[in-house]
Amino acid sequence: MDSAYQHLVDVLTDKFESTVADMNPRTTLAELELDSLAVVELFITLQDHYGVELDDSQARPEMSLKDIVSLIRAQLNAEGRAERL
Repeated sequence: MDSAYQHLVDVLTDKFESTVADMNPRTTLAELELDSLAVVELFITLQDHYGVELDDSQARPEMSLKDIVSLIRAQLNAEGRAERL
């Protein structure tokens, strides 16, 4: 897996006590049982780490970990900072 995905998994395990065994790129926020406040906190943590704006209103329960990584990549690419991955 790539570094953005690994960082996301690390945040989920460290900050939200999710279990790595429960995760793969297709795992959704709903499957991780993250409530809306936890999702906002997740997005803020990722924004701080990558220095990008992530619109937490885009987060939906069916959003997968792969979708979140794609969102980060898109923001970094739009800002010409893809090397941050």
